[in-house]
Amino acid sequence: MIETILILVIVLAIPLFFIGVFMISGYNRLVGLRNRFKNAFAQIDVQLKRRYDLIPNLVETAKGYLKHERETLEAVIQARNTAVSANAAAGQNPGDPAAMKQLAGAENMLTATLGRLFALSEAYPDLKANTTMNNLTEELTSTENKVAFARQAYNDSVMTYNTARERVPTNIIAGMFKFDAAELFEVEKPEQREAPKVSFS
Repeated sequence: MIETILILVIVLAIPLFFIGVFMISGYNRLVGLRNRFKNAFAQIDVQLKRRYDLIPNLVETAKGYLKHERETLEAVIQARNTAVSANAAAGQNPGDPAAMKQLAGAENMLTATLGRLFALSEAYPDLKANTTMNNLTEELTSTENKVAFARQAYNDSVMTYNTARERVPTNIIAGMFKFDAAELFEVEKPEQREAPKVSFS
């Protein structure tokens, strides 16, 4: 009798053990992948903050030359402030669909207003020749390239995480422990997929 109970316990324990190992392994893998895309977003955050820090200096330099273009300068600052807020919200929960869409929209708007500022400044030769302006635009272009690279790394990490959470049988663990899908950080307009080309030469 005791031997039968012991055999029954062993027969039940072995599958439970493997189920437990599978659950722990799957959970830990999802945690690792989620942390990877959050870290990738932190790299975007570093570059975006650098970009946001450069913009007021750029506007301040341009202000002396573009006295009659106040509306454009204010639009750049407003777009920058909106992007800063959206980035802070996305940083609270990287991958959150609403926050990432808001950030992508704010970044698109900032890129568009910066594009208008650069296009406008082409008509001001003294501004184009300004050393400070040239240095700032070079730094901004470099930062834009770093943002694009960091965004690609983030999107790759999100894709790996989302694929893992959708695969059977890991999707069971993802559902049980609320591993929600993460949102990609995509630029909506094709013409804005590349960093703005800035040239004052």
